[in-house]
Amino acid sequence: MPVGKNFELLSSIVYGPVPSRRLGQSLGINNIPPKYCTYSCVYCQLGKNKQIGIDRREFYSPSFIVKQTMEKISEAMEKNERIDYITFVPDGEPTLDINIGTSIQMLKDTGIKIAVITNSSLLTEKTVRKDILGADWISLKIDSFKEDKWHAINRPYKSLNIKEIQEAMIKFAGQFSGHLATETMLVDGFNTNPEELDRIADFISLLKPHTSYISIPIRPPAVKKVSAPNEAVVNMAYQIFIEKIGRVECITGHEGNDFAHTGSIVDDILSITSVHPMREDSMKSYLSETGDDWEVITELIQENKLSEIEFNNKKYYLRKFGYCDTIQPK
Repeated sequence: MPVGKNFELLSSIVYGPVPSRRLGQSLGINNIPPKYCTYSCVYCQLGKNKQIGIDRREFYSPSFIVKQTMEKISEAMEKNERIDYITFVPDGEPTLDINIGTSIQMLKDTGIKIAVITNSSLLTEKTVRKDILGADWISLKIDSFKEDKWHAINRPYKSLNIKEIQEAMIKFAGQFSGHLATETMLVDGFNTNPEELDRIADFISLLKPHTSYISIPIRPPAVKKVSAPNEAVVNMAYQIFIEKIGRVECITGHEGNDFAHTGSIVDDILSITSVHPMREDSMKSYLSETGDDWEVITELIQENKLSEIEFNNKKYYLRKFGYCDTIQPK
Protein backbone atom coordinates (compact mmCIF):
# COMPACT_ATOMS: atom_id res chain seq x y z
CA MET A 1 0.00 0.00 0.00
CA PRO A 2 1.49 3.37 -1.00
CA VAL A 3 2.13 5.91 1.73
CA GLY A 4 3.23 9.50 2.08
CA LYS A 5 5.02 10.95 -0.90
CA ASN A 6 3.94 8.09 -3.19
CA PHE A 7 0.48 9.65 -3.21
CA GLU A 8 1.99 12.92 -4.38
CA LEU A 9 2.76 11.32 -7.74
CA LEU A 10 -0.98 11.51 -8.42
CA SER A 11 -2.70 14.38 -10.21
CA SER A 12 -3.67 17.64 -8.53
CA ILE A 13 -5.58 17.29 -5.28
CA VAL A 14 -6.81 20.90 -5.28
CA TYR A 15 -9.75 21.89 -7.47
CA GLY A 16 -12.00 24.85 -8.14
CA PRO A 17 -13.03 27.37 -7.11
CA VAL A 18 -16.53 25.91 -7.47
CA PRO A 19 -19.86 27.47 -6.42
CA SER A 20 -21.28 26.31 -3.10
CA ARG A 21 -24.45 27.61 -1.48
CA ARG A 22 -22.91 26.98 1.91
CA LEU A 23 -19.49 28.49 1.24
CA GLY A 24 -19.76 30.80 -1.76
CA GLN A 25 -16.79 30.18 -4.06
CA SER A 26 -14.92 27.21 -2.59
CA LEU A 27 -11.44 25.95 -3.43
CA GLY A 28 -11.52 22.25 -2.58
CA ILE A 29 -8.67 20.20 -1.12
CA ASN A 30 -8.89 16.44 -1.62
CA ASN A 31 -6.46 15.57 1.19
CA ILE A 32 -7.49 11.88 1.39
CA PRO A 33 -7.18 9.35 -1.49
CA PRO A 34 -10.48 7.75 -2.58
CA LYS A 35 -12.28 5.48 -0.10
CA TYR A 36 -9.93 5.92 2.87
CA CYS A 37 -12.60 6.51 5.47
CA THR A 38 -13.91 5.61 8.91
CA TYR A 39 -17.34 4.91 7.44
CA SER A 40 -18.70 3.01 4.47
CA CYS A 41 -21.98 4.90 4.04
CA VAL A 42 -24.73 3.20 2.04
CA TYR A 43 -25.27 6.40 0.03
CA CYS A 44 -21.60 7.09 -0.76
CA GLN A 45 -21.16 8.19 -4.37
CA LEU A 46 -17.67 6.65 -4.47
CA GLY A 47 -19.04 3.12 -4.11
CA LYS A 48 -18.17 0.56 -1.46
CA ASN A 49 -15.31 1.57 0.82
CA LYS A 50 -12.44 -0.92 0.79
CA GLN A 51 -10.06 1.11 2.99
CA ILE A 52 -12.07 1.52 6.19
CA GLY A 53 -10.15 2.25 9.38
CA ILE A 54 -9.44 4.81 12.08
CA ASP A 55 -5.63 5.04 12.08
CA ARG A 56 -4.48 8.55 11.20
CA ARG A 57 -1.49 8.90 8.90
CA GLU A 58 0.18 11.12 6.34
CA PHE A 59 -1.20 10.90 2.82
CA TYR A 60 0.15 14.16 1.39
CA SER A 61 2.70 16.40 3.09
CA PRO A 62 1.45 19.82 4.24
CA SER A 63 4.05 21.48 2.00
CA PHE A 64 2.64 19.61 -1.02
CA ILE A 65 -0.94 20.64 -0.12
CA VAL A 66 0.09 24.27 0.38
CA LYS A 67 2.09 24.35 -2.87
CA GLN A 68 -0.84 23.02 -4.90
CA THR A 69 -3.25 25.37 -3.15
CA MET A 70 -1.08 28.42 -3.83
CA GLU A 71 -0.87 27.46 -7.50
CA LYS A 72 -4.67 27.31 -7.71
CA ILE A 73 -5.02 30.62 -5.90
CA SER A 74 -2.63 32.23 -8.39
CA GLU A 75 -4.63 30.79 -11.30
CA ALA A 76 -7.86 32.12 -9.81
CA MET A 77 -6.38 35.58 -9.30
CA GLU A 78 -5.24 35.70 -12.93
CA LYS A 79 -8.81 34.95 -14.00
CA ASN A 80 -10.29 37.41 -11.46
CA GLU A 81 -12.11 34.52 -9.75
CA ARG A 82 -13.16 34.99 -6.13
CA ILE A 83 -12.28 32.42 -3.44
CA ASP A 84 -14.35 32.62 -0.26
CA TYR A 85 -13.16 29.41 1.41
CA ILE A 86 -10.43 26.82 1.14
CA THR A 87 -12.30 23.62 1.95
CA PHE A 88 -11.05 20.22 3.10
CA VAL A 89 -13.67 18.06 1.39
CA PRO A 90 -11.92 14.87 0.22
CA ASP A 91 -12.88 11.44 -1.12
CA GLY A 92 -12.64 10.09 2.43
CA GLU A 93 -12.66 11.37 6.01
CA PRO A 94 -10.40 14.47 6.13
CA THR A 95 -9.34 14.02 9.76
CA LEU A 96 -7.63 10.73 8.91
CA ASP A 97 -4.89 13.06 7.66
CA ILE A 98 -2.58 13.33 10.66
CA ASN A 99 -1.20 16.61 9.31
CA ILE A 100 -4.51 18.39 8.73
CA GLY A 101 -3.87 20.73 11.67
CA THR A 102 -0.50 21.77 10.25
CA SER A 103 -2.00 22.28 6.78
CA ILE A 104 -4.79 24.45 8.21
CA GLN A 105 -2.33 26.64 10.08
CA MET A 106 -0.07 27.03 7.03
CA LEU A 107 -3.01 27.91 4.78
CA LYS A 108 -4.28 30.58 7.15
CA ASP A 109 -1.40 32.72 5.88
CA THR A 110 -3.35 33.07 2.61
CA GLY A 111 -5.93 35.21 4.41
CA ILE A 112 -8.71 33.01 3.03
CA LYS A 113 -11.14 31.30 5.42
CA ILE A 114 -10.71 27.56 5.99
CA ALA A 115 -13.56 25.02 6.03
CA VAL A 116 -13.61 21.33 6.98
CA ILE A 117 -16.43 18.89 6.17
CA THR A 118 -16.13 15.89 8.49
CA ASN A 119 -18.22 12.84 9.40
CA SER A 120 -17.39 13.56 13.08
CA SER A 121 -16.23 10.00 13.83
CA LEU A 122 -12.71 10.91 15.01
CA LEU A 123 -13.70 13.82 17.23
CA THR A 124 -13.33 11.40 20.13
CA GLU A 125 -9.58 12.00 19.80
CA LYS A 126 -8.40 15.15 21.56
CA THR A 127 -5.72 15.71 18.91
CA VAL A 128 -8.33 15.71 16.14
CA ARG A 129 -10.46 18.29 17.93
CA LYS A 130 -7.38 20.44 18.46
CA ASP A 131 -6.27 20.05 14.83
CA ILE A 132 -9.48 21.43 13.33
CA LEU A 133 -10.20 24.13 15.90
CA GLY A 134 -8.14 26.45 13.70
CA ALA A 135 -10.70 26.27 10.88
CA ASP A 136 -13.27 29.02 10.36
CA TRP A 137 -16.21 26.84 9.24
CA ILE A 138 -16.87 23.20 10.11
CA SER A 139 -19.67 20.84 9.14
CA LEU A 140 -20.43 17.77 11.28
CA LYS A 141 -22.30 14.79 9.81
CA ILE A 142 -25.24 13.55 11.88
CA ASP A 143 -27.31 11.02 9.91
CA SER A 144 -28.76 9.13 12.86
CA PHE A 145 -29.14 9.11 16.61
CA LYS A 146 -29.83 5.47 17.46
CA GLU A 147 -27.01 2.95 17.18
CA ASP A 148 -28.88 0.51 14.90
CA LYS A 149 -29.69 3.30 12.43
CA TRP A 150 -26.08 4.50 12.55
CA HIS A 151 -24.78 1.04 11.69
CA ALA A 152 -27.35 0.63 8.92
CA ILE A 153 -26.62 3.97 7.24
CA ASN A 154 -22.98 4.83 7.97
CA ARG A 155 -21.55 1.31 8.47
CA PRO A 156 -18.76 2.55 10.80
CA TYR A 157 -15.43 0.93 11.57
CA LYS A 158 -15.97 -1.80 14.17
CA SER A 159 -14.32 -0.05 17.13
CA LEU A 160 -16.23 3.21 16.81
CA ASN A 161 -18.91 4.00 19.39
CA ILE A 162 -21.81 6.34 18.60
CA LYS A 163 -22.32 7.52 22.18
CA GLU A 164 -18.67 8.47 22.48
CA ILE A 165 -18.85 10.31 19.15
CA GLN A 166 -21.97 12.20 20.24
CA GLU A 167 -20.29 13.22 23.52
CA ALA A 168 -17.24 14.37 21.55
CA MET A 169 -19.39 16.44 19.18
CA ILE A 170 -20.97 18.23 22.14
CA LYS A 171 -17.52 18.85 23.61
CA PHE A 172 -16.19 20.15 20.28
CA ALA A 173 -19.19 22.41 19.72
CA GLY A 174 -18.47 24.02 23.09
CA GLN A 175 -14.85 24.64 22.14
CA PHE A 176 -15.25 25.81 18.55
CA SER A 177 -15.66 29.57 18.07
CA GLY A 178 -16.16 29.54 14.29
CA HIS A 179 -19.20 28.81 12.14
CA LEU A 180 -20.57 25.39 13.07
CA ALA A 181 -22.88 23.55 10.69
CA THR A 182 -24.40 20.08 10.70
CA GLU A 183 -25.52 17.94 7.78
CA THR A 184 -28.04 15.11 7.83
CA MET A 185 -28.46 12.84 4.82
CA LEU A 186 -32.00 11.51 4.56
CA VAL A 187 -32.14 7.96 3.18
CA ASP A 188 -35.61 6.67 2.45
CA GLY A 189 -36.66 3.96 4.89
CA PHE A 190 -33.51 4.28 7.01
CA ASN A 191 -33.79 7.52 9.00
CA THR A 192 -36.98 9.10 7.70
CA ASN A 193 -39.54 8.15 10.35
CA PRO A 194 -40.74 10.98 12.64
CA GLU A 195 -39.33 9.35 15.80
CA GLU A 196 -35.77 9.15 14.47
CA LEU A 197 -35.97 12.64 12.98
CA ASP A 198 -37.11 13.94 16.37
CA ARG A 199 -34.14 12.30 18.09
CA ILE A 200 -31.68 13.66 15.51
CA ALA A 201 -33.10 17.17 15.79
CA ASP A 202 -33.03 17.06 19.60
CA PHE A 203 -29.36 16.09 19.53
CA ILE A 204 -28.41 18.71 16.93
CA SER A 205 -30.12 21.37 19.06
CA LEU A 206 -27.60 20.61 21.83
CA LEU A 207 -24.77 21.62 19.48
CA LYS A 208 -26.34 25.02 18.75
CA PRO A 209 -25.12 25.10 15.12
CA HIS A 210 -25.33 28.23 13.02
CA THR A 211 -27.05 26.17 10.31
CA SER A 212 -28.36 22.63 10.05
CA TYR A 213 -28.50 21.20 6.52
CA ILE A 214 -30.82 18.45 5.33
CA SER A 215 -29.60 16.64 2.22
CA ILE A 216 -30.68 13.72 0.04
CA PRO A 217 -28.70 11.27 -2.15
CA ILE A 218 -28.44 12.79 -5.61
CA ARG A 219 -25.76 10.57 -7.17
CA PRO A 220 -25.55 6.78 -7.66
CA PRO A 221 -25.07 5.29 -4.16
CA ALA A 222 -22.85 2.47 -2.92
CA VAL A 223 -25.91 0.32 -2.17
CA LYS A 224 -28.49 -0.07 -4.93
CA LYS A 225 -31.51 -0.18 -2.60
CA VAL A 226 -30.71 3.30 -1.34
CA SER A 227 -33.02 6.05 -2.60
CA ALA A 228 -33.94 9.62 -1.78
CA PRO A 229 -37.16 10.32 0.11
CA ASN A 230 -39.92 12.24 -1.59
CA GLU A 231 -40.72 15.93 -1.13
CA ALA A 232 -43.32 15.24 1.58
CA VAL A 233 -40.76 13.42 3.75
CA VAL A 234 -38.16 16.16 3.30
CA ASN A 235 -40.73 18.78 4.23
CA MET A 236 -41.64 16.78 7.36
CA ALA A 237 -37.96 16.61 8.34
CA TYR A 238 -37.57 20.33 7.70
CA GLN A 239 -40.56 21.20 9.91
CA ILE A 240 -39.28 18.98 12.74
CA PHE A 241 -35.79 20.48 12.49
CA ILE A 242 -36.89 24.10 12.20
CA GLU A 243 -38.99 23.82 15.37
CA LYS A 244 -36.09 22.48 17.42
CA ILE A 245 -32.96 23.93 15.81
CA GLY A 246 -33.72 27.29 14.24
CA ARG A 247 -31.82 27.89 11.03
CA VAL A 248 -32.32 24.93 8.67
CA GLU A 249 -31.69 24.56 4.93
CA CYS A 250 -32.33 21.79 2.44
CA ILE A 251 -29.71 20.62 -0.06
CA THR A 252 -31.52 18.76 -2.80
CA GLY A 253 -29.16 19.21 -5.73
CA HIS A 254 -29.68 22.87 -6.60
CA GLU A 255 -27.26 25.50 -5.31
CA GLY A 256 -29.75 28.35 -5.32
CA ASN A 257 -29.11 32.04 -5.90
CA ASP A 258 -29.06 33.58 -2.41
CA PHE A 259 -32.83 34.16 -2.64
CA ALA A 260 -32.45 37.55 -4.29
CA HIS A 261 -35.02 38.89 -6.72
CA THR A 262 -33.43 38.08 -10.07
CA GLY A 263 -36.21 39.52 -12.20
CA SER A 264 -37.65 36.09 -12.93
CA ILE A 265 -40.34 35.10 -10.42
CA VAL A 266 -40.22 31.46 -11.59
CA ASP A 267 -36.45 31.21 -11.08
CA ASP A 268 -36.71 32.91 -7.69
CA ILE A 269 -39.47 30.62 -6.41
CA LEU A 270 -37.71 27.45 -7.60
CA SER A 271 -34.45 28.63 -6.04
CA ILE A 272 -36.00 29.49 -2.67
CA THR A 273 -38.12 26.33 -2.44
CA SER A 274 -35.12 24.14 -3.20
CA VAL A 275 -33.74 25.31 0.16
CA HIS A 276 -36.73 26.30 2.28
CA PRO A 277 -40.21 24.79 1.92
CA MET A 278 -42.55 27.80 1.82
CA ARG A 279 -45.85 27.80 3.67
CA GLU A 280 -48.91 28.94 1.73
CA ASP A 281 -49.25 32.24 3.60
CA SER A 282 -45.54 33.01 3.09
CA MET A 283 -45.84 32.25 -0.61
CA LYS A 284 -48.83 34.59 -0.94
CA SER A 285 -46.93 37.33 0.87
CA TYR A 286 -43.91 36.82 -1.38
CA LEU A 287 -46.04 37.03 -4.53
CA SER A 288 -47.68 40.18 -3.20
CA GLU A 289 -44.25 41.78 -2.77
CA THR A 290 -43.26 40.97 -6.34
CA GLY A 291 -46.62 41.97 -7.83
CA ASP A 292 -47.36 38.47 -9.15
CA ASP A 293 -50.47 36.36 -8.65
CA TRP A 294 -51.16 32.74 -7.65
CA GLU A 295 -51.31 31.65 -11.29
CA VAL A 296 -47.50 31.39 -11.19
CA ILE A 297 -47.75 28.66 -8.52
CA THR A 298 -50.56 26.85 -10.32
CA GLU A 299 -48.50 26.68 -13.51
CA LEU A 300 -45.38 25.44 -11.71
CA ILE A 301 -47.39 22.65 -10.11
CA GLN A 302 -48.98 21.73 -13.44
CA GLU A 303 -45.53 21.67 -15.08
CA ASN A 304 -44.35 19.29 -12.33
CA LYS A 305 -41.70 21.76 -11.16
CA LEU A 306 -43.21 22.44 -7.74
CA SER A 307 -44.81 20.15 -5.14
CA GLU A 308 -47.77 21.13 -3.00
CA ILE A 309 -47.54 19.25 0.31
CA GLU A 310 -49.81 19.21 3.36
CA PHE A 311 -48.27 18.93 6.82
CA ASN A 312 -50.04 19.56 10.14
CA ASN A 313 -53.06 20.94 8.27
CA LYS A 314 -50.99 23.54 6.44
CA LYS A 315 -49.89 23.65 2.80
CA TYR A 316 -46.22 23.91 1.86
CA TYR A 317 -44.47 24.31 -1.47
CA LEU A 318 -41.19 22.57 -2.28
CA ARG A 319 -39.27 22.35 -5.53
CA LYS A 320 -39.57 18.99 -7.27
CA PHE A 321 -36.33 17.02 -6.83
CA GLY A 322 -36.35 15.58 -10.34
CA TYR A 323 -36.67 18.97 -12.00
CA CYS A 324 -33.49 20.39 -13.50
CA ASP A 325 -33.06 23.71 -15.26
CA THR A 326 -30.37 26.15 -16.26
CA ILE A 327 -30.43 28.41 -13.21
CA GLN A 328 -26.84 29.02 -12.22
CA PRO A 329 -25.75 29.88 -8.68
CA LYS A 330 -24.19 33.28 -8.13
